[in-house]
Amino acid sequence: MFTKILIAFAVAALSIASAATFPVSLIQPAVVHGKELKAGDYQLDVKENSVIILKGKKLQAEVPAKVENTSEKYSRTQVLYNQDKGKFSIKQIELGGTSTRLTFE
Repeated sequence: MFTKILIAFAVAALSIASAATFPVSLIQPAVVHGKELKAGDYQLDVKENSVIILKGKKLQAEVPAKVENTSEKYSRTQVLYNQDKGKFSIKQIELGGTSTRLTFE
């Protein structure tokens, strides 16, 4: 019994350590790494060198990203865009409540 509880805690700890999840809202349609996303609410599962983008429980995309920890703690989540010929592409996301910045190529 004790062994089962210990294994359950170990699995939970590994899943938490391997990815952090953050909510983000897109106020307009945007492209990230070639994948078009509609305006709306998403969940970002941040891993070491990539981000998994979910809408509800449905996978929207898994894209490479540079995950940086800055000296500044962001007070709110902010999405920075590039605009080219009327289309917006996500350049960077600063995650509110953390010092984590995601940069997309």
